[in-house]
Formats: sequence, C-alpha cells, structure tokens
Amino acid sequence: MEIINRKVSELIPYDRNPRKNDEAVKYVKASIEQFGFKVPIVIDAQGVIVAGHTRVKAAKELGMKEVPCIVADDLNEEQIKAFRLVDNKTGEFAQWDFALLDEELAEIIGIDMETYQFALTEIDWSRIEEINEENYEEPESGRLRCPMCGGVDERIRFVKVNK
Repeated sequence: MEIINRKVSELIPYDRNPRKNDEAVKYVKASIEQFGFKVPIVIDAQGVIVAGHTRVKAAKELGMKEVPCIVADDLNEEQIKAFRLVDNKTGEFAQWDFALLDEELAEIIGIDMETYQFALTEIDWSRIEEINEENYEEPESGRLRCPMCGGVDERIRFVKVNK
C-alpha cells in the first residue's frame, strides 16, 4: 500500500455520500491541528473520495494544499461502494469501557480532551444505597440510557454490578 500526496483541490467528493458529517468537521480539524494529519484519505483511481470526506473538509478549512491519500485501485466499483459504507458503520459497533476511559483521560494533562467531547465522569455515589431490588424499575424497552454519560445501548450489553 502506497501513500501519496494529492492536492486537496483535485479530490472529488462522492456526490451520493450518505454520511452527514458537517458537525464533525470542527473536531477533525482540532485533531489535525493537535496531532497532524495521521489518517490518509482513501480515493478511487479517478480521485473520488471513498473514505475521508470529513478529513478533506477539515483540511480545506485549515488551508492545507495537499493531503496523504491511498488509491483503492485494488477494489472494483461494488467493493468501493461497500467499503465507503462499512468504513463509517464499523465504529458504531464499538463500546466504551468507561472505567478504563476515565483512567486514560486522567493521565492526559496537557491536552484539552473536552475539545473532543471527552470529560471525566464524576459519578455521585452518595445515593447508591438507595438503589436496590425493591425500587428498581424495569425499563420499558430493550434500550437503556446511562444517567451519567447519556449513552444509549441495548439492555443485553449492561451487566449488574455488585459492590
């Protein structure tokens, strides 16, 4: 796999991109400013963006003239269409281990992680004794919302924690 630099002005956004990414551009832009451009854009042989639309928008806003790219010339048209979707979808299946996330965030001192919507979760344990089998209300649906982080997930992914 060869990484090549391409002029941002020569990259062609895929006109049927189903991913709405405008809200993410500011975060990707901040990431590029903080860490540099670390993930190449994937393009087809004609220069149409396969994966990396948000990074290209951020690069344009930063005034970058060139970005690193990978040409997916080993994929046929159907594979390119599928990869374009799969590349965006796979991140939705990942889950956070919030205890480990808090440990990692606690060790990052010199970088403002709130820029990327991360914050240490400060759990109020003072009322934990109030929750017991008698006053627990079974959720109406198979999805639960974490009262601390606001995350929503399937009930099956939650586990009961004993003190």
